[in-house]
Amino acid sequence: MIQNFKNKKILITGGTGFLGSALVNRLKKLKCKKIYTVKRNQYDLVSQTDVRKVFKKNKPNIVFHLAAAVGGIGINSKNPGKFFYENAIMNLNLIHHSFLNKVEKIISTGSVSAYPKNTSLPFDENDIWKGYPDEVNSSYGIAKRIIHTHSLSYFKQYKFKSILALLTNLYGPNDNFNPNSSHVIAALIKKFYEGKKNNKKFVEVWGDGSSTRDFCFVEDIVEGLILVAKKYNKTDPINLGSGKEISIKKIALLIKKQIGFKGKIKWQKNKPSGSKRRLLKIKKAKQLGFRPNISIEQGIKRTIEWYLDNCKKIK
Repeated sequence: MIQNFKNKKILITGGTGFLGSALVNRLKKLKCKKIYTVKRNQYDLVSQTDVRKVFKKNKPNIVFHLAAAVGGIGINSKNPGKFFYENAIMNLNLIHHSFLNKVEKIISTGSVSAYPKNTSLPFDENDIWKGYPDEVNSSYGIAKRIIHTHSLSYFKQYKFKSILALLTNLYGPNDNFNPNSSHVIAALIKKFYEGKKNNKKFVEVWGDGSSTRDFCFVEDIVEGLILVAKKYNKTDPINLGSGKEISIKKIALLIKKQIGFKGKIKWQKNKPSGSKRRLLKIKKAKQLGFRPNISIEQGIKRTIEWYLDNCKKIK
């Protein structure tokens, strides 16, 4: 068990991204002084040479591997080869070099997309290998499953601590609002905002709205990751989510109302909507003390407020 982060050297891949920046901010509030982030324009984590340089320069005690090639349904379906290769190689590189450099623990993040398409709800960590992921995100999901195999193998042979945290759909301030790669909540906020701004009569949304998801606010996920780093030492993956299921239709209506869009929603039923239902079982995380605190209503309100304050700066 890691009692105190204050004197640890902490390396965060993806540290300038959505989740990474939230983790950095939280660690700073915990008085951590030795936080190192990996910037994409400086190091290519697919390259072993660059990964060696990262570890040689920073000499971390703890690694949070958050970097990933990822996006929404549209971009995932267009780039399955790219997403599989880049995510798989990044994962292998980071875990292997963490081991070689005697890192105390590496926490890698996976996704609910790693679970089989027809898994019964709520998704249990023991079910991750009981089927093939949903085809829309299968390349990304399989790449993340590799982390589990790699971690288990290194623990069996070397007793090396490598943990896979499987995250639900996260959202919050500083999310990715690029329409070509954003996830559902950020994409809907942008659509309804622009619909209101341009006096549109309707906004188009992929699917029919019946699919359900487990959405968790980014700050809650960060608290979960810190708990995993401090307290979780098992080889099994661990889920981090809200433990609550909500339909895309309800999310859309909630955002529509909070934005103040007066038009209609036009459901594009010919477009893919991904897995029908998703909900993570978070019993293991709760045993560590994990308690998601931000309701979906509060979280969306805070995300919209951030977007309204920053939308002119976002490309």
